[in-house]
Amino acid sequence: MKIYDATDQIVGRMSTAVAKQLLSGEKISIVNAEKAVLAGNPKWKTAFYMKKIHRGDPSHGPFFPRQPQLILRRTIRGMIPWDRTRGRNAFKNLKVFIGVPEEFQGKQFEKISLADASKLKIKSITLGDLAIQLGAKRRW
Repeated sequence: MKIYDATDQIVGRMSTAVAKQLLSGEKISIVNAEKAVLAGNPKWKTAFYMKKIHRGDPSHGPFFPRQPQLILRRTIRGMIPWDRTRGRNAFKNLKVFIGVPEEFQGKQFEKISLADASKLKIKSITLGDLAIQLGAKRRW
């Protein structure tokens, strides 16, 4: 089982790497989901995700999450064949957490080098800040 730290990692790049590993049969846990970074203008990103949340009917869906760990999980779900048995089984091997749970205290975390956000030269927003703007109650 691999444990990734999402602190200062670009969401899309990290998600593609994780999706490939899930499809190859690995079990993956991601910690600190609220510190993952979305590259791009924060106003545009907020408007994009607000449009996703308000799409459809409130009682029939589609439903889109507001919590940071669920947004990250949904992003990864979009990168695997969710409508096939192989994709559903791969998605069950993914766990995403806000912060670091007690069971992972003192363990070594990995980072994906291609997803490093310190090289970004454009505006960005963290998933935690985005979740607050989308109306999530702060629980982290």
